[in-house]
Amino acid sequence: MRFTKLSLFCELGIICLVLINAGWCAVFERKVCQGTNFKLAPLGHPDDHYRAMVRMYSNCTVVLENLEITYVQEYHDLSFLKSIEEVRGYVLIGVNNIDVIPLENLRLIRGHSLFEDRYALNVLLNNNRNESSKNTNGLRELRLRSLTEILKGGVKIVHNPFLCNVETIQWLDIVEHGSYVHVSREIGAQCRPCDSGCYSGSCWAPGPENCQTLTRLSCAEQCSRRCKGPKPIDCCNEHCAAGCTGPQPTDCLACRDFQDDGACKDSCPPLMLYDPINYQLVPNPNGKYSFGDTCVKQCPHNFVVTDNACVRSCGSNMQEVEENGIITCKKCEGLCPKVCNGLGTGELVNTIAVNATNIDSFINCTKINGHITIMQMTFKGDVHTNTPSMDPAKLDYFKTVKEISGYLLIRDWPKHLKSLSAFENLEIIRGRTKLQSTIGFAALNIPHLEHLGLRSLKEISDGDVVVRNNPQLCYTDGSYWTKLFRSEQQRIRTGNNAAPHICVQQNSTCDSMCGDEGCWGPGPSMCVFCQHVSRRGCCVSHCNLLNGDPREYMSDNVCLACDPQCKALNGTASCHGPGADQCTECAHFKDGTHCVAQCAHKVQGPNNRLVWMYPDKSRQCQPCHANCTHGCSGPGLHGCEPKGSPPLMSV
Repeated sequence: MRFTKLSLFCELGIICLVLINAGWCAVFERKVCQGTNFKLAPLGHPDDHYRAMVRMYSNCTVVLENLEITYVQEYHDLSFLKSIEEVRGYVLIGVNNIDVIPLENLRLIRGHSLFEDRYALNVLLNNNRNESSKNTNGLRELRLRSLTEILKGGVKIVHNPFLCNVETIQWLDIVEHGSYVHVSREIGAQCRPCDSGCYSGSCWAPGPENCQTLTRLSCAEQCSRRCKGPKPIDCCNEHCAAGCTGPQPTDCLACRDFQDDGACKDSCPPLMLYDPINYQLVPNPNGKYSFGDTCVKQCPHNFVVTDNACVRSCGSNMQEVEENGIITCKKCEGLCPKVCNGLGTGELVNTIAVNATNIDSFINCTKINGHITIMQMTFKGDVHTNTPSMDPAKLDYFKTVKEISGYLLIRDWPKHLKSLSAFENLEIIRGRTKLQSTIGFAALNIPHLEHLGLRSLKEISDGDVVVRNNPQLCYTDGSYWTKLFRSEQQRIRTGNNAAPHICVQQNSTCDSMCGDEGCWGPGPSMCVFCQHVSRRGCCVSHCNLLNGDPREYMSDNVCLACDPQCKALNGTASCHGPGADQCTECAHFKDGTHCVAQCAHKVQGPNNRLVWMYPDKSRQCQPCHANCTHGCSGPGLHGCEPKGSPPLMSV
């Protein structure tokens, strides 16, 4: 079937392929999930760990980061893994007590990140580790019958005493030349042989359906990379990965580099083209941005547009600037705001949570590229990694943070802190990476948390909000959440927090100065929006426009102080805006349009001449005679002051 158009959109973890053909349209969804980076660290009890995997990978087709299948017990159902077709990081199957891992449709591992900096496929320690137990549970079948290519990284399969058949696999057909392959079969495993119809006796498990599919070693000499059979006509296009159904770039099972309108390419169409007639660059009407391994006409709203790509962060000496709803990178004028790596990026790429070893890297940070996770090991440390406990006072380092590009997860908090006050100045959570592919902010299982206290938060660009199992938490039922969201798909999920009637009984309700949208906690400084006006982050009933100290003016319902050089007037406005040139009357003197404390006295002027001025009867500063070398008290030569006289302060 030929399609006249194929467009791709990626929002909230869903890739929609819209196929338009002769006036009809069919929509297919490929769900993209984030993946994890926990290595072999357990996430609590094995059942909790399992439920987290189910939430992450159910109906998932493409894993953006790593696929980590760990601590699975014999009673757990892993059928939800059958939908996965591609992993962009590494695959880790470790410390499981189950017979079969059903990754039957996984065809490609890209290896953008590698386990131990070397391996893309890792199968480790899959057996019952309790030596006193007579139980012989352990991995017996690795059903990877669709796996045909690992673009980067090697294979490590060790310490799996019951695992069969993996030693028959021709790994050189799957991995790139020079990759490490460490596969060991444990002595004593009783295995059934491969089906007699398997090519060269290679299989993942017994049965003809589990034979290894070769896409390289069986190819004709004319093929450059992959093939679907032994004949020259079976060669895949050079831009294909994992195999193909025909010779065209539209016939690939996956793309090595980029997918553009259903065709595999080595790069996306450039945004600008060279015009050889006019000797200049002109816009390319077919130009597209690179977004992951896909070419798109527009970047997702919460990503940064730079050069020809959609990226998560700007480079060095660059900062994000939003114009007309599009975030771009521009060179900083002077010093850039301090941007720090969060979890999942840079030196913290393999770090699970904020802890004593990395908290100091967040000192004076304005923006964090990556995500932030606060959990039990943050404060108690980790004996397995020799990580000490962290001083809770160091959470105050986050008070300078205004933006997090990923997600924010709070799963533990110091008992003496009743709110998330460390993040009181946080303004934006971008959600460019999301917890379990869907969550931008979560506060979970904190028994003593009474209010969130996120009083500066203005936007959660992508991802849901989950606030659950905080039995003392009030102030969560306001309508403000939807005003923070950028898309209609975002949701707020709450439950098992303090009951509304309990909050009312203990007077844990919003201040009267707050608007109807709700608040982040008690008092007029926690309002999401003010009922009237605000002053220095606190909601008040009125500004000091005509009386009160200091005198103020109002801008966008915010009370701002007049310049100190403005005279405080009663019954009329003392100023009309910021600066000493916006005063109604001056408190002292006036120099041109600006109110000043005193007229110029021995001030460097043009041509290195000293400038002297005096106030006239209307308190307006006037220049002294050119021959007055030590100031003056009035006009002309007769107003010149003798040497050593003090400056005139008033008339």
